Amino acid sequence: MTASPDIRLAGRRQTVALSVFLLIQSLGTVFFVGDVIGDLRADPFSAHFIFEAVVTAALVLGILFGAFALRRTIELLRAQDQALAVARGALSDVIETQFTAWALTPAERDVGLLALKGLDVAEIAELRGAAQGTVRAQLTRIYSKAGVSGRAQFAAFFVEDLLGAGVPEVNPTG
Repeated sequence: MTASPDIRLAGRRQTVALSVFLLIQSLGTVFFVGDVIGDLRADPFSAHFIFEAVVTAALVLGILFGAFALRRTIELLRAQDQALAVARGALSDVIETQFTAWALTPAERDVGLLALKGLDVAEIAELRGAAQGTVRAQLTRIYSKAGVSGRAQFAAFFVEDLLGAGVPEVNPTG
């Protein structure tokens, strides 16, 4: 349930690129501002002065727009990180609540979480130090308590909540 490292890396790269661009643009602007001030004393109405003044004004506006874009990018990255943390916590709470509603044993909870993480029977058995047959039996009991036919429906039960459909209340005993 973590953000794709590629997406996060792309966001960080965009922030660094914008920062470097703004730094280079600021250095150019400082040079042009100094040059425009020098030209202002020499000949304030020449085409050269007017051209440099316009370019300098464009550079200043570019810095302002770039700073705004950088701020928005940083805010967006922070908001995405916060949303991801909330989603992780919310999904964890949903899973825990549903496992309680299904009255899963502690062992079944562990196996259920590992199954939701995508581990196969052999991997779950190895991690838990149990026989594969035991894990299969636990998964069968979990699916029965959840009212689903297998791993795909079990995982889909929780994915539907993330997609906004809500987790339906399943109570196979009542």
